[in-house]
Amino acid sequence: MRTVSKILPLVLLAGVLTSLSGQPALTVYNQNFAVVRERVPLDLKAGENAVTFVGATLQLEPDSVVLRDPAGKVSLRILEQSYRADVMSQGLLLSVNEGKTIDFLIRDRDAKEYTVPGKVIRSGHNPGGEPTAPIIEVDGRLRFSLPGEPLFPALAGDGILKPTLTWRLGADQAAQFSAELGYITGGMSWQAAYNLVAPEKGDLLDIVGWVTVNNQSGKVFENATVKLMAGNVNRIEPSMPKGAAARDMVRMQAFEVAAPAVTEKAFDEFHLYSLARPVTLRDRETKQVEFMRAIGVKAPVVYVYDGAAMFGRFFGGMNRDPGYGTQSNNKVWVMREFRNSEENKLGLPLPKGRMRFYRRDDADGRIEFTGENELEHTAKNELIRIYTGDAFDVVGERIRTDFQGNNRQDFAEESFEIKLRNRKAEPIEVRVVEHLYRWSNWRIVQQSDESTKKDAQTVEFRVSLKPDEERSVTYRVRYDWR
Repeated sequence: MRTVSKILPLVLLAGVLTSLSGQPALTVYNQNFAVVRERVPLDLKAGENAVTFVGATLQLEPDSVVLRDPAGKVSLRILEQSYRADVMSQGLLLSVNEGKTIDFLIRDRDAKEYTVPGKVIRSGHNPGGEPTAPIIEVDGRLRFSLPGEPLFPALAGDGILKPTLTWRLGADQAAQFSAELGYITGGMSWQAAYNLVAPEKGDLLDIVGWVTVNNQSGKVFENATVKLMAGNVNRIEPSMPKGAAARDMVRMQAFEVAAPAVTEKAFDEFHLYSLARPVTLRDRETKQVEFMRAIGVKAPVVYVYDGAAMFGRFFGGMNRDPGYGTQSNNKVWVMREFRNSEENKLGLPLPKGRMRFYRRDDADGRIEFTGENELEHTAKNELIRIYTGDAFDVVGERIRTDFQGNNRQDFAEESFEIKLRNRKAEPIEVRVVEHLYRWSNWRIVQQSDESTKKDAQTVEFRVSLKPDEERSVTYRVRYDWR
């Protein structure tokens, strides 16, 4: 990606001065963390140097910090590091003054101002957790709220306004160079979302994919180059020795030139998406960027009737219970099915996210919401089947018509009838899924329609129905206990 120079505050205590920092780079993971990389100009003398970097994130993992010369010419060692995230705030200053009496400014209805003294019994400040109500003593009485705006005495200490890293650096020689600072931070995440729009009739879809980046890190990233890592990266919580892992992650990241809105590549066992344009991520901001668009994707509607969906599962043992498996689910599922291939106008590895389906009403041209579901990480050329809801005008019914078998016999047989009713004005096909749940040794001895074996315990019938037609599918299965 192209880099753009940007002014950022950096104070070097090796001679107190403000310097320039290059464009930040982020790799955001969909597990609520990110790798941050920034350029830090250093002017070092041989020996020991004191350096302070102002402007880290509030959720930086201190032991993940890597500071190095990317050119490898300067041998740089961090002799000591301190990280402070207790930035100046009213809660922090109240906690500093616990047990002390300070003034509180009060404004009356006439906008007149006066002060009252109050003793801070409890500040209510709770770093890293939910604050509690402050307790202030005024005129010998306790109040569980502030009597007014607190007026604090000037601080003689080293209060900070932004999270700060302070280092003591060892250098083998005097040098001026742009160091790379990398670290892992919490408070950043991303997710994908897909909007799929179809005409009122037909199986073609237009798909627009968005990525949503959420910054809750406590830091503003101006014109940052952004990469998004899709996949589940192993993380050990909460006490992971992160230094070595962070070094590996930071070294793996590289600037790339990208022309499209988003470029994608396989990266280790994951997929890495790079945004072509730098973006500004403000603290507590959620930002959306379009990352893919596909027009005319063939995605036919698939109707599936699984009458034994809630109970008809094989659990590995013999099931001789004659009362098991007689319940029926009458809902026919509506699904969209499409191939993630270049021939089908796609072919990009799709990160997991929510898929929302719409249809365009021909009467007024407006789109109407027709269902949604979650898409898992999906590689290219894979078949995607997404459940969007239950059919209104297609009904299924599953009835067991016969059962033979008892504990003294070495077999059992049972028969089923699956009734389907199509109340739509157009023909459809329903895929009837049946689970052979009683035992691993089974065979179908009679069937009204041809079936396809889908796996060791499942068969599927494909049934065509004309408008307003009713049809029945029957079959008989034999289980041999031997």
